[in-house]
Amino acid sequence: MKFKLFPDAYVSSIYKIPFEELYNKGYRALLFDIDNTLVAHDAPANDAAKQLFKDLKKIGFGCIAVSNNRRGRVKSFADAVEVPYIYLAAKPFRGAYHKAMSEIGCDNKHCIMIGDQLFTDIWGARRCGIRSILTKPVNRHEKFWIILKRIPEKVILFFYKLRHGNADDGVKNFNKTVSNWDNR
Repeated sequence: MKFKLFPDAYVSSIYKIPFEELYNKGYRALLFDIDNTLVAHDAPANDAAKQLFKDLKKIGFGCIAVSNNRRGRVKSFADAVEVPYIYLAAKPFRGAYHKAMSEIGCDNKHCIMIGDQLFTDIWGARRCGIRSILTKPVNRHEKFWIILKRIPEKVILFFYKLRHGNADDGVKNFNKTVSNWDNR
């Protein structure tokens, strides 16, 4: 049995994920954390994020933002990238993940959660049977309570890296990992 806090894959940047390969393997929905996954905390959607979502929709993915942040922040980002959203998601609790899957019409076998935090994004996804991809945080400057969570995350990531390699190993390791994924 896999450790619930280990992601299925770990990448240094969301922009290094081979989304077409994931689509070709049968995944149809992507659940995204926003802050420090796509942009810095409370930053607006930048051109790269807007283009990413255009490309993902063109591939055929259903996308939704799932964030623990407040409504105004999540809505403004989601509106800018033109995706539905769930705010005050209370990740890692299962409710928001189930709501997100329902909203975009997908089950856990065809979804992937992408986020930067083990104790919210990854743990919640794993509890729901959703594949998970951990990204390195976009920005080192974080709120105090997130910095506190990063301390035990570093310990867990140390053991993850011993077993699976470092995100800095790049797309090669990620592609190897994804090629072993089945569509449960």
